[in-house]
Amino acid sequence: MAMEIDEAVIRVDNCADIDGAEPIEISEDEARRVRLYENFYQVNTIDPEHYQTYDVKRGLRNADGTGVLAGMTNVSNVHGYVVSDGEKMPAEGSLRLRGYDIYDLLGDLNPERRFAYEEVAYLLLMGELPTRERLTRFVEVIDSQRELPDGFTASTLMVDTSPDIMNMMSRSILRLYAADECAENRSPEHEIHTALSLISRLPRIMVLAYYAKRAAFHHDSMIMHRFVPGQSTAETILSMLRPDRAFTPEEARMLDIMLSLHAEHGGGNNSTFTTRVLSSSDTDPYSTYAAAFGSLKGHRHGGANHQVRAMQAEIKENVRNWEDDDEVAAYLAKIVNKQAYDKTGLVYGMGHAVYTLSDPRAIIGKRFAEQLAAGTEYEAELNLLKSIERLTPEVFAREKGSSKALCANVDMYSGFIYSMMGIPEDLFTPLFACARMAGWAAHRFEEIAAGKRIIRPAYKNTVRGTKPYVPIEER
Repeated sequence: MAMEIDEAVIRVDNCADIDGAEPIEISEDEARRVRLYENFYQVNTIDPEHYQTYDVKRGLRNADGTGVLAGMTNVSNVHGYVVSDGEKMPAEGSLRLRGYDIYDLLGDLNPERRFAYEEVAYLLLMGELPTRERLTRFVEVIDSQRELPDGFTASTLMVDTSPDIMNMMSRSILRLYAADECAENRSPEHEIHTALSLISRLPRIMVLAYYAKRAAFHHDSMIMHRFVPGQSTAETILSMLRPDRAFTPEEARMLDIMLSLHAEHGGGNNSTFTTRVLSSSDTDPYSTYAAAFGSLKGHRHGGANHQVRAMQAEIKENVRNWEDDDEVAAYLAKIVNKQAYDKTGLVYGMGHAVYTLSDPRAIIGKRFAEQLAAGTEYEAELNLLKSIERLTPEVFAREKGSSKALCANVDMYSGFIYSMMGIPEDLFTPLFACARMAGWAAHRFEEIAAGKRIIRPAYKNTVRGTKPYVPIEER
């Protein structure tokens, strides 16, 4: 965050990249009265040595990067390494939902299979794969919940419109609390009904929020297509988003796969852990899911896909021959050496907190992307991304002497896939959130039924002893 103290105002310029936003101006008088403006980091910094001295698991991570065991779950298993004789060893990644391998659940390339996301959502919520009859009934229930309260779009999305769609969706969830006469009911019936209604409504809210933002900040038309009964979640999104409502079965299948890949990813990811924390406090489901949205929005979590696309755009602009490995590797070296892009030394889209040798979501996404891009103008860009994936570990090894296993994560290809379908970048993270709603709900259900204790970890205080109190007149 850039902060300058001028003669008259403090200008906080971190909002300059937000559409339609002006830098915050804070009066010199306020800055003088509130000393925290100049002492923010001094007051809030903790000596890094304390974390080692007290063996504090910063970020709930062990020293080798493995996660601290904080709970139990039957919902899913994210596997990316093995620990042998106390040493973390790389392994091929796997993702299992309720014990079923993600490759088995999503390996069918047939574009006529319309309900993969709904089938995954059923599996996560109900704990078993549905029969054809049960899936049909489940889809009918999802389809029946898409209506919003009267006047919802005008009163919630088109008034005080936010430049951030994730915030608008979070606010919409809290608005739906107000429309629910049984919002404080904690019965399983109400929990299930609320989760299903949000799985159904959030894709529609997302598209309406997008057009509300475009109308408010870019003076575009406010497009409000009705949903089409009987369409899958992916079909509903494409039908409501596109002005002409047209889409191909292949596009719907691709979006359906992406929703399925994002539906669930273990109890330890930040937004799901947020869901667990709030659920353990016995708050209502709407407050819980709104908080999960706030977590997923973060640049270190679901919002990371924007960084990936921005970095990829810079590489495309600066590498003349995308098929020349030496030229691509040379620019990656600039990024790794903090000479290009955002100068952090990170190659966005590469690496993961759990996966080491491979991320199955990236593998599946790439497989479907190859099918959709074949023979189109997008094929060359897809090949460039595959080169980035292949060359980055070599560049890190050469430039940094790093032997750390490094694989592409799902964000390497997700933004490209959405762009290939003409989905605006504003919707990349909201789409992630709509999909993850099923996983959040499954973990909330489990926390309610099995957790039984409020999540309350300990924090070590670094202030020794008790300071003598000094009366205000003597300070």
